[in-house]
Amino acid sequence: MLSLMGLLLGLALLIFLTMRGMSLFVATPLCALIVAITAGIPLLPPLAGADGINLVTQYMNGFTGFIASWFFIFLFGSLFGKLMESSGGADSVSHWIITRLGTKRAALAVVLACAILTYGGVSLFVVAFSVYPMALALFREANLPRRFIPATMAFGSVTFTMTSAGSPEIQNWIPIEFLGTSPLAAWQASLVVAIFMATSGYFWLTWMLNRAVARGELFESRDNDPESGRGDLPNPWVSMIPLLLVLGISFTTHDQLGTSALIVALLAGCIGAVLINPKHLHAPGMALTEGGTGALVAIGNTAAVVGFGTVAKVSPAFDAAVVWVTSMPGSGLVSAAIAVSAIAAMTGSASGGQAIALPILGPHYMDQGVNPDQLHRVVAISSGALDSLPQNGYVVTTIRAICKETHAAAYAPMGALTVVIPLLGLLLCLGLFALGL
Repeated sequence: MLSLMGLLLGLALLIFLTMRGMSLFVATPLCALIVAITAGIPLLPPLAGADGINLVTQYMNGFTGFIASWFFIFLFGSLFGKLMESSGGADSVSHWIITRLGTKRAALAVVLACAILTYGGVSLFVVAFSVYPMALALFREANLPRRFIPATMAFGSVTFTMTSAGSPEIQNWIPIEFLGTSPLAAWQASLVVAIFMATSGYFWLTWMLNRAVARGELFESRDNDPESGRGDLPNPWVSMIPLLLVLGISFTTHDQLGTSALIVALLAGCIGAVLINPKHLHAPGMALTEGGTGALVAIGNTAAVVGFGTVAKVSPAFDAAVVWVTSMPGSGLVSAAIAVSAIAAMTGSASGGQAIALPILGPHYMDQGVNPDQLHRVVAISSGALDSLPQNGYVVTTIRAICKETHAAAYAPMGALTVVIPLLGLLLCLGLFALGL
């Protein structure tokens, strides 16, 4: 009981401190300490038992492990975004889109850009790095409040694309290993859910933007913003080449190279951004410096959250919670949805929720005769809802490190679009399966 109270207190405190703007490098060790003390986990390596588990080692294993796996992707993703700024490519593409769609559809342009890249196989973090310069230019030209940029990018990345049938994102592929399904599992229901999430979420986003503008909120420029109103913008079609390089290379080499495909694709995108617009580059040295620094901040924030999750996963309460939610009575699909959602919330990770729940859920429900394709889709969609609480690594990176906003200003619209909309989509999916569709 004490361990459970500590786990819930640690998670609640982490969410509270994140919303208050405390540095995650301070908040996550503090909250992990609460979890460790209440769970009886030794605090230092010399105090560890035969299993070697202790607070410092667990936290740092999660922290450094994430950096080791993702550093170059974060680095090249950040550099790519900065070089697109420096070359004027982001401004050029955004201006071209505005002239075609109109300023009233600036948010739609950002959503579509994120959706195309995500469904093309580009990592969610990289999409945020890559699209932000264009999103900033679009919102500036349309004079929309910039605090909605994180929500707009997240909506296009982690809702109707990330967990849909056919998506190359890992959240749609993890169930294949445990259920023997395919990436297109239950595509008919998935298509209906994706259309519902895309349309309802976009109308909600538009409503929130219109309300903010009616209250007098406008775009506010900052000293560190990239130059606007440049008169030497490159050709928009040429400026799209780096984006197409990232999308094309990552999509065509994903099966052969795995996540390394993103490193190759982003490096090609960086080189492309420099080579096609050499005369338009403004302060490239500064862009590289800011890109490198931004990558360190972004990956550090995310790794800190992963470190907390690694400590939480070795507490007795976490094991007990997993056993409880995965053994709930009733419909297998409903139980699976609750289990994956709860675990994703505790770990702050959609893929983490699946990886922990599926080894238990998969064989259990398959033996009960649950349709594997339906289970695949329910698990995928449910993993992408409560994972987007304020302490989620992607949420923190997008709001703080990339968009330079605060949780107090930016999380409410992001939570509406990345938590509420996916939950409604999950209910729709369960209803469709209950009706035999």
